[in-house]
Amino acid sequence: MSPALTAAGVRDWLQRFATAVDTHASDLTDLDRPIGDSDHGVNLQRGMHAVLAALDAAEPATPGAALVKAGSTLVSTVGGASGPLLGTLLRRTGKALGDAESADGPAFAAALRAGLDAVVALGGAHVGDATLVDALAPAVEALEAGGSAQEAADAAARGAASTDELVARKGRASYLGERGIGQRDPGAASIALLIAALTEDAS
Repeated sequence: MSPALTAAGVRDWLQRFATAVDTHASDLTDLDRPIGDSDHGVNLQRGMHAVLAALDAAEPATPGAALVKAGSTLVSTVGGASGPLLGTLLRRTGKALGDAESADGPAFAAALRAGLDAVVALGGAHVGDATLVDALAPAVEALEAGGSAQEAADAAARGAASTDELVARKGRASYLGERGIGQRDPGAASIALLIAALTEDAS
C-alpha cells in the first residue's frame, strides 16, 4: 500500500476491484452455480458499478467516508449473502477509520480487522468454514504483521484456494456437505480479487 490511503485512493482501489469483477464475472458465476443462484458475478458487477457511481456523486472527503458510502451502496444493491457481507466489510472498515483525512498501513490494517470482525459477527463463519473469511482473515493478518499489499494479496489467494478442499459449514454450500469438496467458495474468490486490487498501491 501507499504510505497514506486517501479518499481518492479508496476510489482507485474500488475501481480496480470493479474492473477485476468485470473481467472475472463469468468465473464467479460458474463458482456460484453448484451452490447458489448462479448470479454472484453479475450481482457483484451491478453492485460495484453502483458503488463507483455513488462515490463519484458524493465525492467523499475521507477514506472512511468513501468506504462507508461504498459499503452502504453494496448492501442496498446486491442481493443474497454477498452484498450484506461485503458491504458490511467496507462500511465497518470505513467507520473504524473515522474522520481521518488519510490512513497509514497500520491504521488501515486495524480498520480492516474491525471489518473482518463485523463480517464474522454477521455471518457466524470462521476460518475453515469455506467462506470469504478464509481469504479475508489471512490477508488481514498479513497487513497487521506489516506485510505489503502483495503479501496480503498472496495470503488472500491462498486462503481462497484452501476452500477447494474444505467442507462448507456456512451458507448454501453447507447443504452439499462433502459433495462440495473441490468447489471454491465464490465469496472467497471475490475477496481475493478485492485484496489483489490493493497491490497497485504497493510501494
